[in-house]
Amino acid sequence: MNKLKLWFAAAVLAMPIAGASGAVPGTPPDRPVRVTERDIETTNKKVAAAYGALVTMWNNEFKRIGEHFTAPRIVRYEGAAMSSCGIIRPQNAEYCPTANAIFYDQAFVAGLTKLAANELGTDGDMVAVGVIAHEMGHAVAMQLGYRSRNSYANESTADCLAGAFANQAQKDGSIEDGDINEAFYGMSLAGDPTPEATGNARYDRLIQARLARQSHGTKEQRMQNFRTGLEGGAEACLDDFR
Repeated sequence: MNKLKLWFAAAVLAMPIAGASGAVPGTPPDRPVRVTERDIETTNKKVAAAYGALVTMWNNEFKRIGEHFTAPRIVRYEGAAMSSCGIIRPQNAEYCPTANAIFYDQAFVAGLTKLAANELGTDGDMVAVGVIAHEMGHAVAMQLGYRSRNSYANESTADCLAGAFANQAQKDGSIEDGDINEAFYGMSLAGDPTPEATGNARYDRLIQARLARQSHGTKEQRMQNFRTGLEGGAEACLDDFR
């Protein structure tokens, strides 16, 4: 499940977006963020610029290890989208391997960006970039043959590879003041809730097993996985790059 739902807490997602003029819930949920057409246009430009940098980075990394990277295309939508992977839901971003495409709800991602900007006093753009970098991470991993039945294994790798992109951006000098804080802020919004022990050992094991199949990781795990890539680059995420 390469879904953006774990980029934003499920409770916060309860309020729907109604097109470009809809509201993306803030933190806490009673502080909505108004998304305009200009917000969407600005965020899309940031995503387009980041996409170019992502493609360049992963082309170079694949060449370095003697492999070929086929860059996924970017598909923007609002509301929902049809794909060869099925319906891409609202308030979401997803990598579809059969189409080799990254789909993202442009109003939703613009809302995340504006939320971060309001909370951090920055432009918030690294939250949007992080969304695309995470989904690109799925493409990178899958094209190298890495695809686990364990959801957390897949998602933690994608988070790490998003961090590796931030690492490369630092080397390129394209990181702006506040970008890294924005990236970690996005991760902090996105974690799975930590399950509480029930006292029933068998039931607790079942819960943990289910989380392993379906989870993206807790807030702390997602931030740490991103940090691993940020500090160590692509080779810290996948053995193929070592």
